[in-house]
Amino acid sequence: MLAVNYSTLRENLKKYCDKANEDFETIVVTRKSGGNVILLSEAEYNNLLENLYVRSNPEYYQKILRPIAELKDGQAEMRELKDECR
Repeated sequence: MLAVNYSTLRENLKKYCDKANEDFETIVVTRKSGGNVILLSEAEYNNLLENLYVRSNPEYYQKILRPIAELKDGQAEMRELKDECR
């Protein structure tokens, strides 16, 4: 996470936009008044929204966690996939 003041961001907007997109860096834009803001990539924003949606539905979230717990407990088995395209 980077912190940059508003004036510096304004002077180097492309650089910070590229940093947010290419490095998935979250940038805190500090301001003297009016509160700080966050600059993040669209991909990171969409990921946050998706996670909020999944976590807001307890039944669906448990459905995702159950197989992970089974893998950790050694309850999974290896299977060979059939190649149906031949």
